[in-house]
Amino acid sequence: MIWNVNPKGNGRKRPFHPLYPIWLILLITLILAGCESGVGAVLETDQAEPAPMEMPLTTTPETVVQVVPTLTATLAPTTTVFRPPTLTPIPTVTPSLTPAPTETLTPTPTWTPTAISLCGERIPSDDDLLTLVTHEYGLGRAYEPADLVPLSDYFPVHITLGYPSEIREVAVGPLVEMVGAMEAAGLRPFIISGYRSYAAQAIAWAKWNEYNPEYVAGLSARPGHSEHQLGTTVDFGSPELEAVTGIEDIEFHTHFYMTSEGAWLLDHAHEYGFTMSYPPYTLEVTGFYYEPWHYRYVGMELATQLKEQETYLIQYLFENFPLPCVGE
Repeated sequence: MIWNVNPKGNGRKRPFHPLYPIWLILLITLILAGCESGVGAVLETDQAEPAPMEMPLTTTPETVVQVVPTLTATLAPTTTVFRPPTLTPIPTVTPSLTPAPTETLTPTPTWTPTAISLCGERIPSDDDLLTLVTHEYGLGRAYEPADLVPLSDYFPVHITLGYPSEIREVAVGPLVEMVGAMEAAGLRPFIISGYRSYAAQAIAWAKWNEYNPEYVAGLSARPGHSEHQLGTTVDFGSPELEAVTGIEDIEFHTHFYMTSEGAWLLDHAHEYGFTMSYPPYTLEVTGFYYEPWHYRYVGMELATQLKEQETYLIQYLFENFPLPCVGE
């Protein structure tokens, strides 16, 4: 051991260990090493990447600009999905709800019946086969053709069905020929109605008015306004009508045109001087719905002309004759 002099000069000596300088050096080295490691740790902390939670706080503005586009790009599809262009076709639904089927299926006639008193009691001449009879222009209560004959004198019961029908003599000959031609063709026509007086028409009108008051004007004529009072009009029937309509004991139906008798009359009635008074789609002019069973005798020449020109009697009379008024 080496003794060293106390540097304070108190005269004391302290032992001097030979390894003391080495310890001192090691101590200083350790201290310096610790300081370096602490400084290194601080530097490493400053240079390390921030934790994900701290990213918004330490990210530069340039980084934020890069993040925003990615967010808008991912959100854009969801916002476009909920835009309402797919809801705009709603107007296409409303047209299907606006039409009123009752108006198209049951058209309202455009005619307005004229009071009978405006024209008085109209008594046409028996020589006139072209007397205009409509809802506006009627016949007098007292009018009855002078040459009526019973159909039972000319047809068997399977044609008249036992009805006490009458028709004017001027039309009975052509009617007999026409029915004979139909039977020769294998058909089985029958006659439901011929002449109908003013009083009989009043009963028919009352029946239809009770059955269907809303549409009676298009189904039946008021007394004095029926072509049947002229004595030249016939309503035909067919044994096929029940099967065609599926209705038992049916006499009148628009599907009469689908029967063999209805089809034959449509094609050949003009050859015998008869014409259909109320064809389809003529309600606005005639005032009556389609009646394929209702034929009126006007003579072969005019009936053929109407057939060839594809027109009908009431339209022809309106276009070629002055409107009638009683007092004539």
